[in-house]
Amino acid sequence: MRVLIDTHVFLWWVEGDRALPAKARAALADQDNECLFSLVSAWELAIKAGLGKLKLAIPVRRYVVEHVAANGLRMLDIRMAHIGRVESLAPRHGDPFDRLLIAQALEEKLPVVTADPVFRDYGVKRIW
Repeated sequence: MRVLIDTHVFLWWVEGDRALPAKARAALADQDNECLFSLVSAWELAIKAGLGKLKLAIPVRRYVVEHVAANGLRMLDIRMAHIGRVESLAPRHGDPFDRLLIAQALEEKLPVVTADPVFRDYGVKRIW
């Protein structure tokens, strides 16, 4: 199964945070799953780090590249189809990063590993 990883899940997984529930951990650890990390999340991390809202030991660019590789994740690019899908989304969620993740999940028919219950409001399967 292919799964999309929300930004906070990526951080929790990499840092070994216990806030990540067993079902989410199992989805990420399953060798049969193709776990995708979106460029949307990399962009979100860079913005938060630049604003001082996120402290990482190394620059975001290096952090993402190293941890995506070390954890066997695959990068998901942003395509025009994803951006176009954002335009048609109902305004239930105001976070632009999550809106683009939702659009990617819908376009690619991916479940999302996320704590955010609003993803379900858009018809996205949530793994949590």
